[in-house]
Amino acid sequence: MKTFNVKLSTFDDVKQFVSIATMFDGDVDLKSGRYLVDAKSIMGIFSLDLMKPIEVTVYSDNCDDFVKSVEKFVVE
Repeated sequence: MKTFNVKLSTFDDVKQFVSIATMFDGDVDLKSGRYLVDAKSIMGIFSLDLMKPIEVTVYSDNCDDFVKSVEKFVVE
């Protein structure tokens, strides 16, 4: 399991992130405030507050591969 933050500022960012998450075999959750959604759900992501960084939790043995795939969205 690995947790980090991402910033999805545009529709294209969300679309790319969902595409990457969908290709990934493990589970990926996004958390914003008290809301938790599946990262493979574009509608779920748009229900979050995208003005703030979103916490990503990856549940897999190869978490680092996923982090490398989405590194352009990662923020501190």
